[in-house]
This record gives sequence, C-alpha cells and structure tokens, in this order.
Amino acid sequence: MHNTAPRLTGTLTTWHDDRGFGFIEPTQGGQALFVHIKAFGDRAGRPQLGQVLSFGVEIAANGKKRATQVQPLRATSTARPRPRVNSPVQWGTATVFAIPAFALLLLVVAVLWRVPHWVPVLYVVASGVCYLAYWQDKEAAQRQRWRTPESTLLMLGLVGGWPGAIVAQQGLRHKSSKASFRAAFWLTVVLNVLGFVSLTTPLGTGLRALTATLGYT
Repeated sequence: MHNTAPRLTGTLTTWHDDRGFGFIEPTQGGQALFVHIKAFGDRAGRPQLGQVLSFGVEIAANGKKRATQVQPLRATSTARPRPRVNSPVQWGTATVFAIPAFALLLLVVAVLWRVPHWVPVLYVVASGVCYLAYWQDKEAAQRQRWRTPESTLLMLGLVGGWPGAIVAQQGLRHKSSKASFRAAFWLTVVLNVLGFVSLTTPLGTGLRALTATLGYT
C-alpha cells in the first residue's frame, strides 16, 4: 500500500518521450521526482518540458518517491527551458587538451622507447569500459536505481580509462559539475600519466634505481 502526501506543484524539467518517463522539480525545493506517463490523466495530454504540474507523491515498491495523479496547471512556459540533462557541457581547457596531449606523449614514447603494443590497447579497452560505467550510472540515476560507487569510476580512470571518462563526462553530462569528484578525477589522471611515464621511459628507470639505492642505504 502506497503512502500519499499532500499535492505539490512543480516543473517538468526532464522528459524522455520515447520511453515515457521524466522528472519533476518541485516548486517547494528538494530532490527531483520520477514521473511515469501512466501518472498523467487521460485529459492531461502529452507531457512537455517546462510544463507546470500539480501532483501527489507516493512511495513506490522500490522505496523511492515518485509523482502520481499528475495534472497540468497551465501551458508550457514561454521562458527558455533548462538545458536537457543529456546535452553536452562546454569543454574546459584541461579537458580539451588532456586526451590529445596524452596521445602525443604516447606516440613520442612509442617512437623513442618502443612501448609494448598492449599499452595503447589497454587504454582503449579501459576507456570503453569506463564510458559504459558512466553511462550505466547515469541511467541508474535517472531511474532511481542502484548507483555505481564514485570510487569505482575513479579506479577505472586510474587504471587507464580516464580518456573514456572525459568523453562520458562531456557527452553524457554526467559527473561533470561536482567539484569534489572532479578534483579526485583529475588526481587519478595525473597519477596514471606519471605511472605511464615511470614505467615506459628512462626517467622511470632512473627513479626506480634511485629508490632501490635509497632502500639499501
């Protein structure tokens, strides 16, 4: 049996018409609420972005809140709607140059010191896996399902998937604005690049030799 709260008002800020669901941002504030097409009455018409709605709140079987008995209050606002959650974000300077700069570094190191063929393959495969992990996490967030831990996303980037993570952050508009996550993410990028240089260039050989020497003194 569902628990029903008093009726609220809000704006439809996200809507996937082909899949029949979206999210309502309550006027009173708080977390956006999931809404399914079945929650709209027969006379409500097809939901539209920016539409102001009246709705109740119920607890779904998964324990999450969702909108119910949705009714439009007025026509779609003439004001410019908020950007859709799947629209790409602007590429910052570091984001723009990170992948091309690393590709150039990889090429130089490969020419000078013959990097094993499996190294670039590792980055490509890890990037693909990392992109899929971001996509799955975004889908889970929209459907209010179990999320992928941020530590897992960061670890995937650390082991070489960070180029795919950058593409996912920008293309999927996911994990692209949370400051604490972004700081941790770029730290994993720096650590990965330093690890790559350490393992594939004479600089790394010298550092390991120095470390070994200090260990015996």
